[in-house]
Amino acid sequence: MFAYLVRRLFAVILMMLVVTLVTFCIFFAIPKLTGSDPAALYVGKQADPAAIEGIRQKLGLSDPILVQFWHFVSGIFAGRDYTGGGTSFHCDVPCFGYSFRTEQAIWPVLQDRLPVTLSLAGGACVVWLLAGVTTGVVSALKRGTALDRTAMTTALAGVSLPIYFTALLSLAAFHYGLGWLSADYVDFSDDPGEWFANLILPWVTLAFLYAAMYARLTRATMLEILGEDYIRTARAKGLSERVVIGKHAMRSTMTPIITILGMDLGALVGGAILTETAFNLPGLGQAAVRAIGDRDLPLILGVTLITATAVVVANLVVDLLYAVIDPRVRLS
Repeated sequence: MFAYLVRRLFAVILMMLVVTLVTFCIFFAIPKLTGSDPAALYVGKQADPAAIEGIRQKLGLSDPILVQFWHFVSGIFAGRDYTGGGTSFHCDVPCFGYSFRTEQAIWPVLQDRLPVTLSLAGGACVVWLLAGVTTGVVSALKRGTALDRTAMTTALAGVSLPIYFTALLSLAAFHYGLGWLSADYVDFSDDPGEWFANLILPWVTLAFLYAAMYARLTRATMLEILGEDYIRTARAKGLSERVVIGKHAMRSTMTPIITILGMDLGALVGGAILTETAFNLPGLGQAAVRAIGDRDLPLILGVTLITATAVVVANLVVDLLYAVIDPRVRLS
């Protein structure tokens, strides 16, 4: 198990370096190949040549791309000084860059918005796992019944309806219409009860789509597993149905569920853009949308790297869970 963990950690570190390099090149190398000047993007349309040259010196955009990449990566672990154009600025660890649009470092912005996205993603994940997996298992065990058809019809509707539609519909019905739930974000440290109550609507709205997909996947996987020889053997040995389903069938069913959970949750931590925009939640997704409109490259780069890190870490956790669920993985 230890050797397996070391191999996976090494792969994660290598993957993060590759992802960071590719992302950095997309933002700073490709514009040069297409004739654009990254320094001009920082300054804006009305910039004069002196201002552009000052930005180029301060960011080191005249250096080779690998030198720029080294300065960026080292800044994450050791901080970085931006000097040029008669001014200087120190970016503390971890330094994800400096936005000359807002005149502030990127990491504090990400640090302020990350808890909002984590709250949204974590709560929605719990809701869709409980609802989706439970619905899928019950539908598989009650195959062909009215309960099965109703659950799968609801799941089909959940998959088909876009998030922005269900978000606006839920706001119109429960917030503006009935006045039951508010969608104004409150920090957990300020008021845990208000934090929980105000996130119920975003959680349910976001979880509705994912719960529908998980219900359909769980049902299909469970039906396939219930026809396996080892399930018939377990029943023939006289084991109770609860033990057969809970101990044997569910263990195999959870493998594909965990696989897509790692990818879905990792991508969601990077920014649930539609949900955050619909409910006006100040998370990473909303920050990314505004940064794209402002052409704030360092902030877009920071959100992209946070998303990539979340996906890689989530898949690492999935790999470790594989080793717990299936002994053949850690012995291979």
